[in-house]
Amino acid sequence: MSDPDHQAPDFSGLEGGDAYQMAEDAVREVAGWYSAQIIAERRQPVPDDGRVQELRDRRGAALADAARLTTVGPDEASRLAALYAARLKELTEP
Repeated sequence: MSDPDHQAPDFSGLEGGDAYQMAEDAVREVAGWYSAQIIAERRQPVPDDGRVQELRDRRGAALADAARLTTVGPDEASRLAALYAARLKELTEP
């Protein structure tokens, strides 16, 4: 599931920066990765509808977390930033 052309941003040192901005950036990167995968799957000669739906569901969950960022405290924002930074790393590393 990795994209060799995509350079994952570095979200290390979360405690030193704005957790909300870092979380927003990480969630946006993950949602964008899912969107790119949906497009790529749809372009296949025989798209896998199950995979498209799974990717949509995961993108939807990421976007829901992004929307929640306006209502959570700094600890939850830091947790989401770390969670999505790790997920992005998992998705984009070979």
